[in-house]
Amino acid sequence: MPWQPDSTWSPLTPGSGISNGGVWRTPDGLVVKRLLPGAENPAHYTYWRRQAEVAVSRLLETTTGLRAPRCFRVEHDPDGITLWTEAIDGGAVEVIDAASALGRFGANALEPADWFARQVLRDRLANDEGRGGWVALESAAVVPEPVRRSGARLWSRRHAVLAELDRLPQTLVHGDFHPLNLLGRDGDVVIATDWEQFGIGPVGFDLGYLLLSTDHPLEKLVAAYRVGDAEVVRRGTVLTAAVTAVARAAWSLGQPEPGDHVERLVRLADVVAEAVEG
Repeated sequence: MPWQPDSTWSPLTPGSGISNGGVWRTPDGLVVKRLLPGAENPAHYTYWRRQAEVAVSRLLETTTGLRAPRCFRVEHDPDGITLWTEAIDGGAVEVIDAASALGRFGANALEPADWFARQVLRDRLANDEGRGGWVALESAAVVPEPVRRSGARLWSRRHAVLAELDRLPQTLVHGDFHPLNLLGRDGDVVIATDWEQFGIGPVGFDLGYLLLSTDHPLEKLVAAYRVGDAEVVRRGTVLTAAVTAVARAAWSLGQPEPGDHVERLVRLADVVAEAVEG
């Protein structure tokens, strides 16, 4: 019989994102997440078992700065994997506190496992290449011409950008760091969910994703990070945010419901310009 959620569970989110088959809360205060089969390459950012690996390893339940919810049970069946974790009712996390938590999290020393994601941006850009690149942006009237020009330059320099990111200090990264994935706090530790792209990446990677999803100035986020050379952290943040913002906007232009990716790209025009000029 195919797996089904219990009728007493309350849905928290519909199935969305990589291999996400849904999330529920049980009457006894646990969170159940369903993972669906997908990519089997452990190093690729879409590896579908990564969240289960995080749960089973317990590596991220005691890290400083940022941690995962504690896992109580992992169940495998022919149709997927079910995770049972603690429910977190910690309230909203301030953006500056989240940026500070990232600095402390990146400083944790963990021995990388083969299931750590390692080249999220490189993998994503390879997907874009297979779809013809960011051509949708070139003639998009809704995007100001200077932003289109910066986007085109960034695409032409993408291999150099990836090489520059490879030369930056490499740290632990959550991989999809934005406010909706922050569940609350445990003292000075922020508790986050959706570790599907967790792994190793350039310093500033998570900060770049945070910049994309908030209205806080780049300078304030970098200042709050407080670990390592601020200029190096800024560069990693800028490159990550710029590549991701342009890629998302270019993709969204071909979608029936494009969302706010173009607006966010325009808002970050100076960041994209800094990425290509720096």
